[in-house]
Amino acid sequence: MTSAPLTLTVNGRPERLEGVPGGERLLDALRWRLGLKGTKEGCRSGDCGACTVLVDGVSVLSCLTLVHDVDGSRVTTIEGVAREPIGNAVRAAFDRAGALQCGYCTPGFVMALTGLLNERGTAAPLDELLDGLQGNLCRCTGYAAIVRAIALAQEAIR
Repeated sequence: MTSAPLTLTVNGRPERLEGVPGGERLLDALRWRLGLKGTKEGCRSGDCGACTVLVDGVSVLSCLTLVHDVDGSRVTTIEGVAREPIGNAVRAAFDRAGALQCGYCTPGFVMALTGLLNERGTAAPLDELLDGLQGNLCRCTGYAAIVRAIALAQEAIR
């Protein structure tokens, strides 16, 4: 069953989605309707964080979010995060720290950290940020480069 058209602002651009079934996930709308492939699907159950995006500045798991639930919202994906000062600093810090290895989890980490810094402030203690990122998994690294990226992002923002 479909409903009335949905409207979203995605990466600063107004989008109108038509014919969206009630059970469609935000992840699917972003990847398949809008062609934004940077948001990754890892687990389909909210356990890995690869699908993290920002909805009205707050990080959410797009694999667990129905697109109908965010009708009228502002959505930022990895493709648009560079337009936001905090997001741009986080993205650049991951690059400088070499926290990219295979890169599959990187968009989720960048988006989750950007959301945490938006929510908790750029001076949030490292331990608090690490706790907030526990839902993001990387299967390639020992996380040391990711921890360095967090510190570099905070330094760049200050």
